[in-house]
Amino acid sequence: MADTTRNAHADLDAVSGQTTTGHSWDGIKELNTPLPRWWLWTFYLTILWSIGYWIVYPAWPLISSHTRGLLGYSSRAAVAEDIRRLEARRAEQAAALKTADLEQIRNDPTLLRLAVARGKAAFGDNCAGCHGLGGMGGNTFPNLTDDEWIWGGKLADISTTITHGIRWDQDSNSRMSQMLAFGRTGTLKPAEIGTVVEYVRSLAGLDVANGADLAAGAKLYAENCASCHGDQAKGNQDLGAPDLTDAIWLYGSSRTAMVDTVTNGRGGVMPAWSSRLDPETIKALTVYVHSLGGGQK
Repeated sequence: MADTTRNAHADLDAVSGQTTTGHSWDGIKELNTPLPRWWLWTFYLTILWSIGYWIVYPAWPLISSHTRGLLGYSSRAAVAEDIRRLEARRAEQAAALKTADLEQIRNDPTLLRLAVARGKAAFGDNCAGCHGLGGMGGNTFPNLTDDEWIWGGKLADISTTITHGIRWDQDSNSRMSQMLAFGRTGTLKPAEIGTVVEYVRSLAGLDVANGADLAAGAKLYAENCASCHGDQAKGNQDLGAPDLTDAIWLYGSSRTAMVDTVTNGRGGVMPAWSSRLDPETIKALTVYVHSLGGGQK
């Protein structure tokens, strides 16, 4: 057990030449080594500096406000001034974007750089939460960097999507479509859903279950699916019907996911950004998304 007794008198340590504090623990004595003078003077200077800081800058809270300091400095006012200067610069830039249409922006190197830079910032603030910072998307959120576009990948198409959204009830011009719930509504029986899913899998080059009746699946597809996705299942961008023959599946290409889609339908929602973003920002965002790699001519 540690010995915490205090000696009646401090003594001198024979090894270091320092006096001890008079405390000892298990026979180990505590030296009374003074702090270095440079450290002490530094510490005293920091105290003096803090007193000066209290006087010069806002520091002490009052009942309803705070001390202003001799300089009258305000970090809030400094930030507000920085924002004012930034908005002034952006106003000049926005004027150039405001008068140019999307094609002019794309064909003018200066305007293109401006739009892409501004669009990238807007994308990070408003779109990356769903589509990812690089626009790669994810499960249920479209990839904006490939060449598969449900509603079209031209500049005008992208602008319309951003402006009015998809299935956004608050915007009367929002694009509307609906993948019907064929199973839930009783339009197709479970066995029929399985049959049409196997047929669609065959069109997409996916593995098909042994013994699948593809002829029956083709008939069911023609009667229930072709009106939107097309006879060849290549999709229809005017209706927001995706291509079913490629390797891109928004909700997954597993047999379970496909059966769930046909059974319960799909209807993802994208907000209409016209109520939040100004027209110049929407232009910049449109050009930026178009430049990610999948934009169509």
